[in-house]
This record gives sequence, C-alpha cells and structure tokens, in this order.
Amino acid sequence: MKFNIREASLDELLWMHQQIPEFPGKASLDFYADRLKHRLFLALVAESKGELLGFKVGYQSDNPNVFYSWMGGVRPEFRKFGVADALAECQETWAKEKGFKSIFLKTRNRFPAMIAFGLKRGFKIMEVIPKGGVEDYRIVMQKEL
Repeated sequence: MKFNIREASLDELLWMHQQIPEFPGKASLDFYADRLKHRLFLALVAESKGELLGFKVGYQSDNPNVFYSWMGGVRPEFRKFGVADALAECQETWAKEKGFKSIFLKTRNRFPAMIAFGLKRGFKIMEVIPKGGVEDYRIVMQKEL
C-alpha cells in the first residue's frame, strides 16, 4: 500500500482520534488545542488517495531535550501495512533534527501491541505507574535519538 505522510490539522487529528476503537470516551478540538498550545509540536497524518489512515502527534516535554510521543493510532482496516512505523520514523527523524536527545511514550498494560511496537522500535521500559486496575497501569517507554 502506498501512502504519504504530512502535517495534520487539529480537525484531522480529532477525526482520526474518533476512528481508533481503543480510544474510549469523546475527544474534542479543545482536547488537542489545549494540550498543544504554547508548545513545539508535530502532528502527522498518513494519507492514501485522500483517505486518512493513521496519525501521530507529540510535543516538547517539560524537559527541553525530550520529545513526548503523545497520541497516535492507525485505523483498524489499515493496520499491518507499515503505517505506524512510517509515522514513528517521521516523528523520530523530525525530533532528532530539532535537537531532541530522546523520545518517550506512555501506553497501558491493556495494549500489548503498542508495548511490542515500542520495543521493536528500540524503546526501553523505564517505569510502570500503577493506576486503576492492572490493565490500566501506565507503561513509560523511552528511546535515545
């Protein structure tokens, strides 16, 4: 499958967010705008023939040398085509070019595919944060750039 990656609008991020079945609850434009305002950020979408396949968004953390890969996903019907890898590669390249020294992400125990994805991409598990039941424990992963 051929697709291209480009910067995304907030509307596109919200639409993509709503297409990911693993994301519970409702998001809003304010959810994204409030998180990204006053920060250096990168918002990406993967697109094929005018159709959005996946997205990835992250921003500079409180530590100016560390980039936080905050949110992302691929629509179920477009998984296993390399979309997530291409988005992550683009994000990591951009972050390195901007001078970030490392990148981190948070996921949950209930998402073993995301944990495996991070490990495959060279991330290391740095911390497990108990929150709610064991399935909701946060897994913090980090990678040097």
